[in-house]
Amino acid sequence: MQFKFSYWLKSLCIASLSSLSITSCASAATDFDQVGKQMSILLQNFHFSKQEFSDEMSQKFLDMYLNRMDPNKIFFTQEDIDVLKKKYGEELDDYLMSSETMTAAKPLYNLYKQRALQRVEMARKLLIDHNFKFDRDKTVPRSRKKAEWAKDEAAMLELWKDMVEEQLLSEILRRETVSKLAEEQGKPDPLANEKPAEEKLLMRYERILRNIQECDEEDFANALLSAVALTYDPHTEYMSAREVDRFKQSMNPTLTGIGALLSAEDDGSTKISGIVVGGPAEKGGELKLNDKIVAVDSRNTGDMEDILFMKIDKVVDKIRGPEGSTVRLKVEGADTPGQAKIITIVRQKVDLKDELAKAEIVEVLNQGKPEKIGIVRLPSFYADMDGGARRCAKDVRKLVERMIKEKVNGIIIDLRNNGGGSLAEVCDMTGFFTGKGPVVQVKDTRGRIETKSSDSQTLFNGPIVVMINKLSASASEILAAALQDYGRAVVVGDTASFGKGTVQQPIDIARFLPAFSSKDRAGYIKITTQKFYRIAGGSTQLKGVESDIVLPTVTAAFDIGEKTMDFAMPYDKIPPSKGYEQSNRVEKILPELQKRSAERVAKNPDFQVAKEDIDLIKKRIDENTLSLNKSERQKENTDLLDRKKKVNEERKTRFAEMTKDDAKNLKIYRLTLEDVDAPELSLVDPNEENKQFMKMAEDPTDQLDSTPDYPSGLDPELREAINIVNDMINLENK
Repeated sequence: MQFKFSYWLKSLCIASLSSLSITSCASAATDFDQVGKQMSILLQNFHFSKQEFSDEMSQKFLDMYLNRMDPNKIFFTQEDIDVLKKKYGEELDDYLMSSETMTAAKPLYNLYKQRALQRVEMARKLLIDHNFKFDRDKTVPRSRKKAEWAKDEAAMLELWKDMVEEQLLSEILRRETVSKLAEEQGKPDPLANEKPAEEKLLMRYERILRNIQECDEEDFANALLSAVALTYDPHTEYMSAREVDRFKQSMNPTLTGIGALLSAEDDGSTKISGIVVGGPAEKGGELKLNDKIVAVDSRNTGDMEDILFMKIDKVVDKIRGPEGSTVRLKVEGADTPGQAKIITIVRQKVDLKDELAKAEIVEVLNQGKPEKIGIVRLPSFYADMDGGARRCAKDVRKLVERMIKEKVNGIIIDLRNNGGGSLAEVCDMTGFFTGKGPVVQVKDTRGRIETKSSDSQTLFNGPIVVMINKLSASASEILAAALQDYGRAVVVGDTASFGKGTVQQPIDIARFLPAFSSKDRAGYIKITTQKFYRIAGGSTQLKGVESDIVLPTVTAAFDIGEKTMDFAMPYDKIPPSKGYEQSNRVEKILPELQKRSAERVAKNPDFQVAKEDIDLIKKRIDENTLSLNKSERQKENTDLLDRKKKVNEERKTRFAEMTKDDAKNLKIYRLTLEDVDAPELSLVDPNEENKQFMKMAEDPTDQLDSTPDYPSGLDPELREAINIVNDMINLENK
């Protein structure tokens, strides 16, 4: 896995403020007392576990609330926790069921708000008044997830002194590292005109303070009800009205807006980080990359609303709107800071093409003979939840049919980082490779088992490799498991996938509120009502899908997956599904495939570097310390930079040779939904592929990154997957 230099540098030097968990705000007139009661009834009646509210559950509700609002234990003291547990520990369930949700939610949130404001104000004062020397022989934890609550206010002050010192030190080290690299490369320092480090941190605190102060009843209710839902399992959740809209959008790769990617800046503005090719913003031509939006007239009424320091998701909501409507933006140009202009854009539907299925066809020499291998890249199992025509199974069918027309000999399905999506889509898609038959089993809370099947005819019967990692979840796991159980594919990647084997049903709470209740923004409860089981009988819950061939990838270093989450449901098994037959075509060649892959991995320098990276990352996570001594941190950074330079120097030479070899032995054809019916497919230009769908603003520090791109746009895992497909072709043809 290859990371942008800016991301790597931030990971190296910066302890971010993301731990300051602040929710966004919106006006609401909904009766959240009734919302809380009805959500509680729905939870107890419909959740798979059938757990009833009790004093013990109430304690868990409060613990979850506190851990969600203050996950790094930097706001509340142990004294606060003791008071809250005494007052609410065994009572939250009673508040909810007695239609008194807000009687508990308001004071809980107000204490959180009060403490957060106090701590951030404390940080501002420390930054202004304290003269940090960075010479102490002291460390702070990288992660405070397992830390204890500060005993009292005096202990909290010491904790924040250390935090502010570390944040300032990290920012100073980041600047020094960038300046050093720029000097070594004879380039201008891209951070030369940045505001002083102290001022930059103060602006971050200002953004946090503004976000805390903009809260209302919807936030109070959302915080408590979300905690209650998550106590049942990690995927049962309360979604506010705003979150429901975003959930629907996450399932749909089309949005209505201006076609721009936004990001929050420390100075309070909202930066244009990307512009969709062919979208309204690009067609208009006035909005440019790195421009900063400072105000929005969402309805084109002439009333500009200041959005400085506004939470980014709220800014997005204001810029989006109905198709054909107009939004006016007050923008400071990237080349004219401080000079504002008004830009008017008509909103249109925009396909997020990076989120759509796409493919390539790689023509590679295999034992002197050209073979064509198709690569399907699927970011999610998307489907338009508002009744539109965009569906991923339909899109993948088009790509596979074109691959067949091009006479591919094998197919790679890349599900890395695919978090799932529509069950109906994955069932349809599985049949493209297995034909009609069962895909997954589903068991409900009464123990009833239903088999979900595919009615699709087989499209492709050749060798298949499915690529996964720890971030492949839910629907991805269903597809990988089904193809593995049928004996149709070799699963390649991390030791196992994420391990989400549960089914959620979204329920509109407004339907259950009394007729007289205000219910405009009641939200939804997404409840786990069923569990997934493979057609072979085992659940994907907790265990995920285990790879047939494991490759060393950076994600292997991190604790990611269902088993790391609170209140995860258990693994279990049911009888195998009737009506499916497992082929032995993979089983009989798998030992040889594993042997050949292991030999290649052992000789591959990139995989050996990945193994070293995994060990280094795991060591840092296990040690969980950051020094407050500048000299020690500088040495750590220098060691990491020197190692990175050494790796990059070796890669430059080797990648140059690989590029020459690829030119002789590889042809890569682009296959997207736009050119799927083209008379001839175009050759891929790796330098242009990332610009095909969205133009991205470059981080100025990226110019200092000496990391060479993988030749032909094929990372080591993908190259090994191609090798495995070739092995399958050779072994099956023996």
